[in-house]
Amino acid sequence: MFSITVRDHLMIAHSFRGEVFGPAQRLHGATFLVDATFRRPELDDDNIVVDIGLATKELGEVVSEMNYRNLDDEPVFAGTNTSTEFLAKVVADRLAERIGKGALGEGARGLTGLTVTLHESHVAWASYEREL
Repeated sequence: MFSITVRDHLMIAHSFRGEVFGPAQRLHGATFLVDATFRRPELDDDNIVVDIGLATKELGEVVSEMNYRNLDDEPVFAGTNTSTEFLAKVVADRLAERIGKGALGEGARGLTGLTVTLHESHVAWASYEREL
């Protein structure tokens, strides 16, 4: 299996509901490194997994939809605990939608999987992996 990873970052504010979150129930900020790893069993006709420039651009656009926002104020996230795990899935699903619409080019049609990892710190991160 071949893969390529591109990276961006995301800065948000949010709060959580539920005793399990302790002090994180209060409004707080989070900064994530965001890695998107694209996978396919065989390289395309150009011997690449996907166009790295397009992958970087599309990840940046997905991330920009949430960057510098208080997610508690975003209608799409109303009543949702926007945990790191949850946000990894949001980014992956939004990227998958763009791939399906052809935003990463025709060669991306051969992609079979996508993993998005949000790094909270140097000691903690969460990922969501999906098929395409």
